[in-house]
Order: sequence, then C-alpha cells, then structure tokens
Amino acid sequence: MAASSALRKAPPHHCQGPSASPASPWVLGILLLTLVFLPPTSSNTCGEPPRFQSMRPKGDIKSSYNVGERVEYECRLGYSHRLSLPKFITCQENQQWSQISNDTCYKKSCPRQPEPPNSQVNVVNGSYEYGSQIEYVCNEGYHLIGERILYCQVSDTGMQWSGSPPRCEKIMCTPPPNIPNGAHSGVGSDAFEYRAAVTYTCNRASGPDEFSLIGESQLYCVGPGKWSSDPPQCKVVKCPFPELTNGKQVSGFGTKFCYNAKVTFECNQGFYLHGSELITCNDNSTWQPPIPSCLKGQPPSTARSRVLCPSLTSPHTSNPSSSIPSGSVPTRTTSGTSIVLQYTCPHDRPLDLRDILEWILAFIIAVLEL
Repeated sequence: MAASSALRKAPPHHCQGPSASPASPWVLGILLLTLVFLPPTSSNTCGEPPRFQSMRPKGDIKSSYNVGERVEYECRLGYSHRLSLPKFITCQENQQWSQISNDTCYKKSCPRQPEPPNSQVNVVNGSYEYGSQIEYVCNEGYHLIGERILYCQVSDTGMQWSGSPPRCEKIMCTPPPNIPNGAHSGVGSDAFEYRAAVTYTCNRASGPDEFSLIGESQLYCVGPGKWSSDPPQCKVVKCPFPELTNGKQVSGFGTKFCYNAKVTFECNQGFYLHGSELITCNDNSTWQPPIPSCLKGQPPSTARSRVLCPSLTSPHTSNPSSSIPSGSVPTRTTSGTSIVLQYTCPHDRPLDLRDILEWILAFIIAVLEL
C-alpha cells in the first residue's frame, strides 16, 4: 500500500520532443552577408584576346569567350601573312588562350632604289621595310633637287616610296658683283663652276693716295649661286702719323700709313707704356687700339710689388740701424750670438702668389729658429 501510494504521489515526468524555434534576426543577417560577399565561382571562360603590333582580331571583340571558341586575326596595313604560321587562337580549358607567334605577320618592303647619277643612297633604318627611310646625298660639287628623305609606305597599288627620287645637278654660280673703284678677274664669264675662284683688285687712284682693298680679295663658288663671302671694298684709308710723347716708334716706319699698316712703340727711360705697344691702321682711317701714352714713373704692377715687400729686420740684429740688403730671400745667418734676417723685394717683376707663400714660409721658419 505504501509503495502504491508513493507511486501515485510521484510528479509526472514530461518528455519533450524536438521542436523548431524561430531563428534570430542576426543569424539571418550573417547568412545574407555571406551570400553577397562570396567570390563568384570560376567559369570556363577566357578574357579578351591579346593585341599585336602586326595584326588585329577580326570582327568585334567580346569581354569573355567560352572554352573552345576561336578568334581569327588579320594582318595590319603594311604587313603580310606568313603562310607557315596560323592566324587564330583558341580558348583552352585552363582559361588561357593558345599561343600565337608575333611573326605571323611580317612587314612588307618597298622596291630597292637605284642611286641617281652623282649621288648615293643611304638606307637609314638598315632595310627597305614598311616605315623605313632612305636618304639621298649628292657628291661634292653637286646639289640636291627634290626630297632628300623618302619613306616606305602603303599605297593603293602596294608598297611604294613617299616621293620620286631627287636628282643631283652640278653647282654653278653667276658672276660675282662688281665693286666701285675695283674689278674682279672673272669679267666676261657668264657662269662659274663649283670651287671656281675670282680675284678682286683695286683701280689706280687719280689722287695722291692709293685705294686699299678692304675684305677678302679672293672669292670661291661654294653653292648654287653662292660665293664664299661678300665682295671687298676699294677705298682710300689714311691713318694720321703716329706720334708718342716721351717715347718713340721702333717699327713700321713710313711717310703714309694705309690700311693694315702696323706700328710698334717704346717709352723713353723713366717712363712706362700705358696702352698697347702694337697698333694697326683700321679701315675707317683710325688706329686700333688707340695710340698709347708714356707715363712717368714705374708701371703700377712694379709699385704694387714694392708695397708687398716689407722692410723688416730681425729683433736680434747685429746692426739694427743698417738697411736690409736687396736681392736676397729671407735667410738665417749666425755670427757668434747675433742672428740676421735678410729679405728680398723683387722690384724687377710683380709678386705672384707663389712668391708671397715662399716669403711667408721662409719668414716663419727663420722666426722659429731664433
């Protein structure tokens, strides 16, 4: 009875089976984001076909191609197909295009150009292929008429050069100009060949002064209708007599001084030359450089050298009242216990940096040995 009563008082045992509870909103959000940001699954496609300088794909280009699709190429303008090589590529299973040679299409060539008379042809790029250049150069004594450089290009009829070959003609000059008070040796000739020369001379003057030829006396034909320089002039050039106070003329003596006459001067003793010792009679009847002058005294460079040479004696001299002998450098001499420093002042030439450095070095050594 007790056991039966205990069984009846025991609480009932409930068994719960599985039940679907509603998913929380944040779990759904994570699932949606995962779907959005998952990388797309790879597809069996190839990208755009490769590009080449010598050829291009036929038709329109797509952004992707399926495995097994083929793209045909065609040669660009100025190129031709090499029959032994294929002109197509295929999209392979590894999503890569099959290989194709860049030499599938090669450059066409223009016909070789013969050298015109009196000229030579330079192949600028080393070949006659499409886009290449050739240059025509005339031999010496000839000049070019036409285009100097031609280009290999495509035309309606095939490959041809950009123009007709030029020609080289012999260089000729017309007679040079006549000049007042003079003449040239080519009078009577209508044409002059390359490097032909004419010589100008001045006429005899009617007055006491002769004409001087100013400029080049000889001209050469150097180009078609072109002479080597402008014609000269014939005119009277007379420079004034060169006089130098406290000096004298030492060369170029004469009673008249015409064009290009040269004179040199020197000053008397006790004076120095201010200016150039050599002057030349210019084409405008003046001396160039101007006539110098002679100034009394010594040149400024000598005066500066004297200032740079100090009159110093050692603080320990055997005879402080004696003057410093010239013509010597700083030296150290001993006589008993007396020490004498002697210095030089090179009045015969200006001091340069080397003289000054040597003087300072000798002075320092002599003082340190005192």
